[in-house]
Amino acid sequence: MLMRASPLRYRHQRQHGAALLMALIVVTLVTTLAASMVWQQWRSVQVEMAERSRAQSAWILAGALEWARIILREDARTVAGSGPVDHLGEPWAVPLAEARISTFLALNPDDTDDAPDTFFSGDITDAQARYNLRNLIDAAGNPVEAELQVLQRLCTNLDVSPAVATRILEGLRDARRQPSGRDNAKSPPLNPQRVDQLSWLGVDPESLKRLQPHVALLPDNTGPTPVNANTASREVLAAVIPRLDLGTAARLVQIRDRAPFKQVEDVQTQVGQGITVSTARISVSSNYFYVRGRVRLVNQVLEQRSLVRRVGRDVTPLTREWANTTDPG
Repeated sequence: MLMRASPLRYRHQRQHGAALLMALIVVTLVTTLAASMVWQQWRSVQVEMAERSRAQSAWILAGALEWARIILREDARTVAGSGPVDHLGEPWAVPLAEARISTFLALNPDDTDDAPDTFFSGDITDAQARYNLRNLIDAAGNPVEAELQVLQRLCTNLDVSPAVATRILEGLRDARRQPSGRDNAKSPPLNPQRVDQLSWLGVDPESLKRLQPHVALLPDNTGPTPVNANTASREVLAAVIPRLDLGTAARLVQIRDRAPFKQVEDVQTQVGQGITVSTARISVSSNYFYVRGRVRLVNQVLEQRSLVRRVGRDVTPLTREWANTTDPG
């Protein structure tokens, strides 16, 4: 005969089970809150470290830009009796390979065990080694046919369809057009400020990849920008000098690497009769330079790219942009 549990004992078992369940819930809640607090604290530390790294990198890059300005300012010193000449054998053209600078950031040079590995690299490149696309449009916003032919020749030299040149010219012209109240059917495209933004004008990625090392978008408030014969590629030289073939342009590059051109007349002498070298399109000095600085701090990489203009010994930054990435290595 089965014996039934007494009501008192049954009630006691239920209370014991409820207390155990409540204890488990409390433990789970406390564990969750503790884990959340630890995660929040870890997250705050990570954000603080990232912000500190960004601030340190920005500080280093600001110093790098000043370093580049000093180099370009000193390079502007001209030798008596000669004009300014910029070429690839000057100090500004030597890139700075990645170097560890953590030891210089420590107050005590021997106390660097806890300092993060910080590496810096950078370079200065001549922006006038490239063809300025702003030359395609004059001050009044009208296309310049002669400059369109220059860009078409450059496209041909780079195995890019000449139709891309027409597309760029029309896009830059439309970007400067002010929309009128009578014609709101089509808004003008955005005016690109960097070469990679030419995709806004409908330039395909492959053509843009080939053009990018050879063209620039420089300010157009001082008229057409000439190309520096001492730094330009053979493709650019063959484009800006009418009737100049790639073979002769390559010979010019070899000559200038041995002895930079001192004046535009030296270029004219090398190309010979039948080819006219215009001082409006060719120079032997530059006023615009790209300055790139790159800081790698632990696994974070901050890169600063600047365009500077040099007038005499006055070097002024015109544009500045940053790119923040993570180094997988």
